[in-house]
Formats: sequence, C-alpha cells, structure tokens
Amino acid sequence: MLQPVGVGHKSLADYTHLVGRPLVAEIRELAEGLRGLKVLHLSATAFGGGVSEILYTLVPLMRDVGIEAEWEIMIGREEFYNVTKRIHNALQGSEHELDAHSWEVYEQYNRMNAEELSGGWDVVIVHDPQPAAVRQHVPEKARNWVWRCHIDLSTPNAATMERIVPLVTDYDGSVFHLREYVPAALDGASCTVHICPPAIDPLSPKNMALSPEDAAFVCDQFGIDVDRPLMCQVSRFDPWKDPIGVIDAYRAVTAEMPEVQLALVGSMATDDPEGWEFFNSTIEYAAGDPDIKILNNLNNVGAIEVNAFQSQADVVVQKSTREGFGLTVSEALWKARPFIGGAVGGIPLQVQDGETGFLVSSPEQCAQRSLEILREPELGKRLGRAGKEHVRKHFLTPRLLRDWLRIFADLA
Repeated sequence: MLQPVGVGHKSLADYTHLVGRPLVAEIRELAEGLRGLKVLHLSATAFGGGVSEILYTLVPLMRDVGIEAEWEIMIGREEFYNVTKRIHNALQGSEHELDAHSWEVYEQYNRMNAEELSGGWDVVIVHDPQPAAVRQHVPEKARNWVWRCHIDLSTPNAATMERIVPLVTDYDGSVFHLREYVPAALDGASCTVHICPPAIDPLSPKNMALSPEDAAFVCDQFGIDVDRPLMCQVSRFDPWKDPIGVIDAYRAVTAEMPEVQLALVGSMATDDPEGWEFFNSTIEYAAGDPDIKILNNLNNVGAIEVNAFQSQADVVVQKSTREGFGLTVSEALWKARPFIGGAVGGIPLQVQDGETGFLVSSPEQCAQRSLEILREPELGKRLGRAGKEHVRKHFLTPRLLRDWLRIFADLA
C-alpha cells in the first residue's frame, strides 16, 4: 500500500484571534455542506519541502471541520526521484530534456503507485508532477481528481511541458499559485483551473512566537554571535534558490560591514537527490569562511531552530531565480523581519517592494538593500511591521482551508 502519513490534531478555533471571526464563520458555513467528504492528498514525500509543511496543518484542519481527509505518499526509489527532479527542473525552465528511458521510469512508478491506491474517494488531490500520471491508470478510484501544482511554470521547457499537460487535462480541476503559471493548453480544457496561493501555519513550531532570549540561545548553540548582525536564507539547497548568489551578496556587504554573519539553512528532502551535491558545492563556494554557517536537518536543525534563525536575523533573504511561491518568505514576514527576495514567481505576491520588503534581481542589488536595512534599523522595523500584517490578511492557513472548501463545493 501507499504510505499513510500521520498528522496531529488541530482546531480551527485556535486561529480565530489571528484571522478574525468572519473568516472562521465563513469556513464553518462552507464546511457544513461538505461533511463526510472523503479526500485524499497524494504527494511524493512527507518531509523536507513546502508541500509537506502545508499538509501537516491543512489535513488536520480539514478533519476538524468535518472532511474525512487522509494523506499518503508515493512508493519510489532513487531512480524515480532522479527523474522527477529533472522533470521539476525542466518545468521551471531548465534546457535539459528527458530521454525515453527517463519517461519509462516515470511511467513505471506512476503505474505501480496507481495499483496500490485504494478506491472510494470523493476527491484525490495529486500534488506536483511526481504522481501526475497516477490518474490515467485508475480514474475510477475517485469521483473527482485535482492536480495541485506548487512550482513555477511561467517559462517551462516546452518538450517536458508537452508530456505533462496531457496527463492533467483529464483531471476535474487544477490548482496553481498564480494565473501566470497556468499552461496555455489548459485554457478551454475540461479541467477547471483554480488560483490559490499557499499559506503558513502561524501556530506551528516554525512560526509560533519565540522570545528574543530563546532565539538568541538557539543561535548561540550553532556558533552564531548574537551580538553581531546576521543575514539568513532558509531554503532547500537547490540552484533555483541561488545560495551562491546569497554568498556573493554577503561578501559585498562584509566589504563595508565586516561584522556581518550569514546563515544558509535548509533541509534535505527525500525527493531531491541533487540536494547533497549542491549542498557540498555551496560549502566549497563558502571557502571556509567561519562567519558563513551552512546548516541542514542533519545538524539537528529543525522547526524551532529555523524559527530562531529567522527571528534573530537582521535581514532575511530568499534570492531565488525561480520560485513557485516560497513559504519561507511569509515565514520571515510573519516574524516581522526585514525581508529581501528575488523578483520572481510567487515572491512578489508576498512582498510589495519598498512596503513589506524589497525585491531584487542580482547579488549586487541584494547587497545594496541589505546595507540599507543594516544601517537604518527603523527602516527594517517599518518593513517588518507591514510585512507581518500583509501575511496576516492573505497567507495564513485558515484562508487556504477556505479556498479548498470552495473548490470542493465547485466540484460537487
């Protein structure tokens, strides 16, 4: 069988003081007509990425309002994840196309997982390209199928896109972060398109309020001097996240402010076999600089540690060159930290340039904006306050729950 993922209990009522009674009341009303709906989330991994972080909150909140929600992950080996990582890269714009053997591996594992899928679902939500081909083998196992795309499809590799789109057109619905990500081939197709950005859980260990003393204590355990300025990026070790560019920006900053430190923090996901290679190349590029801390989950970096690094940082960066959404952006803004992000993908949806943070397109611009923030503490505080309120209004999980209930109602 596919591997079920255990999730804890969460109560929508606990979020009322953060998102307001009107939203909670709307969710309750929508859910009343959907009680008992059997929903399955199918994804590639339960660890190490934004999809899993979303589902660990979304699934229990769906259950709390009466949806019979489950979450299962695919069965796969390294050969499959090597292929799906190449698909992911191609869909985000890589020029490297997949050969016939790679597509055979992709099809083989999707067929195998389709055979293991149980039936009787009202809705199966298939997350990202890895399991996108499951539906074509067993469409009868669910009354409705929805493909949820979490990646940036604005400039895809055309050949790879031509292989993925036919798998999706027969779905009953598809969900994208932004309208710009919707493939032209889906216009006019029977697959109804929904636009729905993701969201963060403000009550999770990664995002809950952490005292300055506790944050400083955690940072100190990893060799970060809490009395000196800190730049920080939290992301997978992936070329699209551009940690090399962040190091370049940091070096430009330290040429004028030598006391600044940099923390590059990420988790190694099970469906990202390239991660270790790029992690090692990032360490090599840092060239032994003792003020560059490169950390991952194998250094005992978990949710609380990430919270501490973001909370303690004087500048939080997400200098992506491609980004489906970037949950780490909303995480930093929620902590009222001054933020600088790449002007790509879903980041501008979260960052209003000059109001809730800064958008940049190069290491040089990133360094310039970092120096402005470090030299003007009041500027950082103003950006941080505005960013937190922007996230409160638009990017907390109850809003995401409401959007999914609307999609279920449309399917019904």
